[in-house]
Amino acid sequence: MKIIRWTSLSVGLFIVLALLFPTWTPGIQGERAISTLGQVDINGAGHEVMIRGADRNNPILIFVHGGPGCSEIPYVRKYQDSLEQDFTIVHYDQRGSGKSYHFFEDYSTITSDLLVKDLLALTDYVTELLEQDQVILAGHSYGTYIGMQAAAEAPEKFKAYIGIGQVADHDASELDSFAFVLKKAAAAKDKEDVSRLEKLRPLIESGEERTPRGLIRKYGGAARLIDDNGDYIEGFIKNREYNLLDIIRYSRGIAATQERLLREEKDKPITELVRSLSIPCYFVMGTYDYMTSAKAAKSYFDVLEAPVKSYVEFEHSAHYPQFEEEERFADWMRGVFLNGKRGNAHEQTKTNPNLR
Repeated sequence: MKIIRWTSLSVGLFIVLALLFPTWTPGIQGERAISTLGQVDINGAGHEVMIRGADRNNPILIFVHGGPGCSEIPYVRKYQDSLEQDFTIVHYDQRGSGKSYHFFEDYSTITSDLLVKDLLALTDYVTELLEQDQVILAGHSYGTYIGMQAAAEAPEKFKAYIGIGQVADHDASELDSFAFVLKKAAAAKDKEDVSRLEKLRPLIESGEERTPRGLIRKYGGAARLIDDNGDYIEGFIKNREYNLLDIIRYSRGIAATQERLLREEKDKPITELVRSLSIPCYFVMGTYDYMTSAKAAKSYFDVLEAPVKSYVEFEHSAHYPQFEEEERFADWMRGVFLNGKRGNAHEQTKTNPNLR
């Protein structure tokens, strides 16, 4: 009985410590370095904000995570060592996501409009903190839906917009994803997957359902050079930015916000909301991206108006080119914004002389 009692007490103590263990982000050496993680009141709500960089005077780069609800703070340090040398990088958990999810708060009416206002307020906070006038704005996946709207609403705050895994026409993207997965399943002679997809075909073609993300991931349309799900697990276990309570917040946030925000993204396509930007615009896409179809993103790029725009394709990547080919992405960033060495990504640039 004593052994059982002590075992129970030990397990209980371990769980309590895991739930409440302090969180931080590791320091960066250098007099002008910055490495902070903590809650900041942004637009009337507590937001978790992580800022890292070797020199706080470097250009600011704000990343807007996707999902919706899928913070990248738990694991992103793994992929940004090089970028931290030349940019001051800001990640934040969006309202109701990850460490910005607060128990007993109501997220049933959350909208992209509110998330855009939060992003603009965060931008003001960061530029004031770091004493700079503008930032480079990068959205990833669903984060591009928020980022593009912010860039269109307040272009004076941003040097440029980067859409990584850019969302475009929702229905066209889903049809591309469905065709890809069905072709791969048929080639693999996986009768179970083919049967499942054929049953879903009418719902996907009518826009009522999305192509199963598990199947897109299974057949290489999500990530090819990294294990994206594995990165989350490793980050949750090994990294110090999140504890067990934060993991619970992460899961609760997805459950509370994702369905509503995805429905809004479908009903109000970004292709209709933003038809032009007045700042330089870059789409960074993996050739094999079928989470947000590269083909649909290219169609959007072709009609989007901007003073300078570039479609950048990473030929070995899927939905995470900034991680799957991290050094090439860092080289490309330096080439565009610091006049440094340009990476090997295929880039198509167009300049519109009528937009300034």
